[in-house]
Amino acid sequence: MRVPSFSDLQLPSWLRFSNAAVRHLTYGILIGFSLSVTSTSLTLYWRTRRRKRLLADNSKLFEPRAIELRSDDILSGVTGLIGNTPLVRINSLSDALGVEILGKAEFLNPGGSVKDRVALRMVEDAERQGLLHPNTGSRIFEGTVGSTGISIATIAKARGYDTTIIMPDDVAEEKVKALQALGADVQRVRPASIVDKKQYVNMARQAAVRFGRTDIASSIEDAQANHELPTGSPSVVVTTTSTHVQVDDSAEDPQDEELLTKPRGFFADQFENRSNFDAHFEGTGPELWRQTNGKLDAFVSGAGTGGTIAGIGRYIKSMNEDVRVVLADPEGSGLYNKVKFGVMYDRKEAEGTKRRHQVDTVVEGIGINRMTNNIDLALPIIDDAFRITDAEAVSMSRYLVQHDGLFLGSSSACNLVACVKLVRQLGWKEGQTIATVLCDSGNRHYSKFWNTDYLQRANIPIDLSIVEDLLKRPALDGVPVAQ
Repeated sequence: MRVPSFSDLQLPSWLRFSNAAVRHLTYGILIGFSLSVTSTSLTLYWRTRRRKRLLADNSKLFEPRAIELRSDDILSGVTGLIGNTPLVRINSLSDALGVEILGKAEFLNPGGSVKDRVALRMVEDAERQGLLHPNTGSRIFEGTVGSTGISIATIAKARGYDTTIIMPDDVAEEKVKALQALGADVQRVRPASIVDKKQYVNMARQAAVRFGRTDIASSIEDAQANHELPTGSPSVVVTTTSTHVQVDDSAEDPQDEELLTKPRGFFADQFENRSNFDAHFEGTGPELWRQTNGKLDAFVSGAGTGGTIAGIGRYIKSMNEDVRVVLADPEGSGLYNKVKFGVMYDRKEAEGTKRRHQVDTVVEGIGINRMTNNIDLALPIIDDAFRITDAEAVSMSRYLVQHDGLFLGSSSACNLVACVKLVRQLGWKEGQTIATVLCDSGNRHYSKFWNTDYLQRANIPIDLSIVEDLLKRPALDGVPVAQ
């Protein structure tokens, strides 16, 4: 029996089409679809053109903003404000030299300096290692000339700690007032050599050791033996008021409630603490590299603890070993001679020539006469160094206010003088990019670096022509610019 095919089916008359009708219907569908696609495309095209025209018109009405804020960009507390600082072009110097001199605006951190990064990293690392526990009455101790102390005091308040800051008695008064406003216990001591037990860093360490004593300690060694916790670092000290003290390197007992909740004393020791280096190697360095799109010819920085130039410099060298890393060193510091000649010495440290015991300069925050763990990390990657005089630093600070409206601190001024000297020495003038760190603003330096009377008493001139002459001075073939 034959199975009926589709052609055998009888359709109603109104569904019967001739071949011509089928063809016309097909053409109609295709034309309709084409018109629909075309009209949609034209609509999108004109809408895009209109949007671009509106954006172009708006750009004429409004200046672009340096920092764009998104509606969902909400940070968690004051520590969320640390880092991701802008990179600003120093217009006056860049235009005068024919290069791009860029400054990482670290003074925009909430604590007002580059040290915010270091302080946060030291505290976070201590918490991760179980050395510190928030809101337990624990106290952070540090020896500093000011900026690190302010950063630690800022973060400590946000994380539930107290602070004791021990500093030389000749630092700018503004730093002391800032620390006191942040609730820090401030102790001021005379400037002294690191070999002196009464030197401010040594006293901070001793204070942290004593914090762990519940009775009167007969000696520092006795306090250490009874109340110091293992830290894994020879410099960082953690003591506890708990009578249950670990005597080996094992982890804390999570069931020991007394050990976990009793107050602790924590000596952060920014000079030796590896967290200082890590903050810049993992944070500041990558930020700077991204902001310059990897187009960087030199990085210039001073060194106090050494963490900034070591961390940023090593990261940049890991990305491009041809980038020059250059030290800016103030008078009285031995690092210039250490880089140039391998000897940690400065002629102003000779007997009978010092104005002060620590570093013979009006510049604060950079310059040192001893080796630290962080400086050890920096020295192998530093290509050159420049000695910066007090007069040059003062001149640069006033020049920047006059020509750029930038009100910066002494270490920032030193860094920028070194940038100019580097450009002149190498004869750069074809758009090379030099980056540096603008460590803090001038508002911490009113009583000294920005005080005309103080500078006059110290016989330090305020002369803008020093920088003006340096900018105009031609780079002579074979004749290096004075360092």
